[in-house]
Formats: sequence, structure tokens, C-alpha cells
Amino acid sequence: MSEANLAGKVALVTGAGRGIGQAIALRLAHDGAKLVLHYSGSEAGARATLATIQESGGEAIMVQADVCHRSQIQALFGEIDKAFGRLDIVVNSAGVSGGGTLADLDEEQLEWMLGVNLRGPLYVASEAAKRLGEGGRIVNLSSTLAEFPMAGSGIYSATKVAIKSFTESWAKELGRKGVTVNTVIPGATSPGMMDHAPEGALAFFEAASPFGRIGTAGEIADVVAFLASPQASWVSGAHILANGAANS
Repeated sequence: MSEANLAGKVALVTGAGRGIGQAIALRLAHDGAKLVLHYSGSEAGARATLATIQESGGEAIMVQADVCHRSQIQALFGEIDKAFGRLDIVVNSAGVSGGGTLADLDEEQLEWMLGVNLRGPLYVASEAAKRLGEGGRIVNLSSTLAEFPMAGSGIYSATKVAIKSFTESWAKELGRKGVTVNTVIPGATSPGMMDHAPEGALAFFEAASPFGRIGTAGEIADVVAFLASPQASWVSGAHILANGAANS
């Protein structure tokens, strides 16, 4: 893919301060896009992403917002309007994980995951739908735990299944405007949530793939970059599993 593949495009990446979001932002900037780097709590990581892009001659801004709150997302898009006056690509990569037994359901954790993983992408996409035009792209990030739920992952898995439903519905609605909407479904990845996984989880997920390893954030960013590119104009409503053929 050419470094200028996305020249002139403006891309919003949520959760761009760490992990997969950071890798996606750097890749889209490498491909020529101007970046809006969203972050919630990872200010230092967002600043590092911004510095790397600017040192490479790219253009980017960083904006803080809690995706759980619609008013903050509306303010985020106001900053995009002021800085660039357009938007072409949206990557919903911000997310949180958690788990616990059904009998010990934690309502605070439930609201937190529903806010970030479910309402957040919905609020972002709602504002994006008012701005994206012909050639626009939305890429949503789900998880292989939507495909292979594990004991204790019920809430997290459910939020990631919902993302797939969003994708299919939005693809039908926004296709009339020439906008594609797709899902990338990462497996265990580092840098990413696996960096904070319980002891023994890394070995488990490595063994689940015939490659004998987990994925890298850069490998997920490569898939997102394709879906954001002009070459993916006829791919919409799709769910791309990027988990190294893992069976869990």
C-alpha cells in the first residue's frame, strides 16, 4: 500500500493513546491521513502518538473525551470540524475489558463496559453519520470473545457481539451515502488488552493458534488500513476475523 494511499483524508481513531488504537493511528498516518487522536485517560500515550506522527511529517491533533457521555463526543466532533472541516474515516477502537462470575454480577462494572464498549461506538458513529460522505469509512473493533465466549466473559462478549450487529445495520443505512462499515475481530494481541491479562492467559491464547503465538497490534492495524483504503470500496457489512486461526 502506498504511503500516500490516504492522502487528503481525515481519520478519527478512538483510544489512540495505547495498544491497537495507537498502532492503527500510526498506520493511517503512515498512509497519508490526517489524524484525530482520541484518548480518555491515556494522555501520555496520545502525546507520544502525536509526537511520532508530527516527527514523520504528518498532521494530527489530540482530543480528550469520555466516550460514555454523548455531550463529550459531540464536543470532540466540534473540535474535528474546527481543525479540519471534514471527516473521512472513523475507527472505533476504544474499549475496556472485564469479567466475573454470573452470581457476583458487578453493576458498576456492567455500566462501565456498556458505556465504553456499546454506547461509545454508537455515539461516535451517530456524529460521524452526519459528516461522512462518498468514500467514507467506519471500522468497528470487536473481539474473538464475541465468537468464542469464555466463562466469566459474558458482559464483555455481549458488548462485542453488539458491535457486529451495529456494523451490519449501519452498513445498510450508510451504504446509500457511499460509506462502508466493517468489523475487525482481533484475537489476543500485544500491545493490547493481553498485556494486562491474568497469569496463564498468554500461554493459553498462544496454544490456541496454530502459529503458536498471539497477534501484534501492527497486524490488526494492517487489516484496518485495508478497510480504510480506496481498495476496500466493495467491502461493507463484513466481519474480518484476525486471530491467527485460533479456536478460542
